[in-house]
Amino acid sequence: MKGRLKLSLMSDIDGRRWHDMGGQPAGDIPMEGHDFALWEKRVDALMVLCGGKGLFTVDGLRRALEDMGEEAFEKHSYYERWIASVNQNLIEAGTYTLEELALKMQEVAERGPSYAEAQTDG
Repeated sequence: MKGRLKLSLMSDIDGRRWHDMGGQPAGDIPMEGHDFALWEKRVDALMVLCGGKGLFTVDGLRRALEDMGEEAFEKHSYYERWIASVNQNLIEAGTYTLEELALKMQEVAERGPSYAEAQTDG
């Protein structure tokens, strides 16, 4: 049974999972700098602060990223995947529930335009 489970998690060809790109061709690497958006900086800060408080580990973050599946890596940006991983780990740690998150998101949505949109409105 374990052999079957292992095969379902790995490639039939080389024993790698879909996210393991080590040594495989992945296209050109852009060498120009990236101007990080404010929300991306906040995701990074959230990861550092929550990790420092012991709310999750690097291994937990990586597990959540890998569990997203191949489609998420094609569809979502780097920081979109990371905030989803942070969120999943905080829920698993009991920091908040999905219901509490939904209520807070509704509260924020009712405030009106985002901070970035408000800054460009005059």
